[in-house]
Amino acid sequence: MSPLDTTAESPTIAEAKRQVEICNACRYCEGFCAVFPAINRQRIFASGDIQQLAHLCHNCRGCYYSCQYTPPHEFAVNLPRILAETRAEDWDRFAWPSGFGGLFQRQGLAIAGLLVLALAALFLAVQGIRPQGGEGFYAYLSHGAMVAIFLPAFVLPLVAIGVSLRRYWRTVGGGAVQWRHVKAALMDSARLKNLSGGQGQGCNYEKEDRYSDTRRWMHQAVLYGFLLCFASTSSGTLLHYAGYPAPYGFWSLPKLLGIPGGILLTVGGLGLAWLKTQADRDLNAPAYWGGEMAFVLLLTATGLTGLVLYAATGTAAVQPLLALHLGTVLAFFLLMPYSKMIHGFYRVAALIRDAQIKMKDQRPTIPQPPVRAAVSPPAWDADSRG
Repeated sequence: MSPLDTTAESPTIAEAKRQVEICNACRYCEGFCAVFPAINRQRIFASGDIQQLAHLCHNCRGCYYSCQYTPPHEFAVNLPRILAETRAEDWDRFAWPSGFGGLFQRQGLAIAGLLVLALAALFLAVQGIRPQGGEGFYAYLSHGAMVAIFLPAFVLPLVAIGVSLRRYWRTVGGGAVQWRHVKAALMDSARLKNLSGGQGQGCNYEKEDRYSDTRRWMHQAVLYGFLLCFASTSSGTLLHYAGYPAPYGFWSLPKLLGIPGGILLTVGGLGLAWLKTQADRDLNAPAYWGGEMAFVLLLTATGLTGLVLYAATGTAAVQPLLALHLGTVLAFFLLMPYSKMIHGFYRVAALIRDAQIKMKDQRPTIPQPPVRAAVSPPAWDADSRG
């Protein structure tokens, strides 16, 4: 449990606290996901406790369709929506520098689109100064120039994310992290356990009348596609500095990792975008729908533009497609701390915190030996002495 803070809480957190207390009294959804066991462990909820619960929630919506207190009931419980709004507030509240998170969440489509086009135009202009002796993509932009541009664009957002997570961790009362906490959180994240519903049957995300695993499958495609693309880039970097510069053939490690990664990222991203158009917006944070869709489309575009660029190898289309792909990837990195990409970092942090609490509660107590009463030596009277 986080410290009981006395600072003024936002109306969103106050409403979330009201609904969570109703859930804690009812307990019908106890086995649905990690949120409800975490609710049931407490009786009093501070603002930090509500924020921790919000980032445990995966918005699968099974609890909403099972709840007897949803509108038009006077209790008006809509836990998926109020926790989604709490998460979005946190992305803005904890963001560094402050203010960019809320701006992207509300104007994400316009910001992402304009940034991609501006960066693509910049890369196209830079390509006019062609390097000498480059092959493949390096004929248009040197390796040194790519490193000079993308290294700060990768490291600085990670610093901003680190500051945001530190603020979140202090708010929810997180303590010293042990490997067993991280391991439990990563296992849950890799399996997307909390998108499997209470009995492993999936979500009610796009279908209120039945469960579906579609959303979990699309999330897994995006997750593993992104990791494969990152591994492809990393392997290419290692090969370059080991004396094997690009371009690489189809059977090289960068291509064997990157092509399946790009396909998974594209298919998963398009699937998630389609699901968002099918789902009930009132069970998420409606004001932030555009920002979430912008993130999904931007993530999809990184995979799609990479695949199209590879398919155009050796043609005149390489130059503009390379500029578009690099602009998309750079925009994705720069917006990472302020787009919904940040939700993955917060969710892992929330799962680590949840593992801390559960393992502390399950820690066996060492039985103490019984305390023996002090026994006075027998009293000898003078007549009993020999």
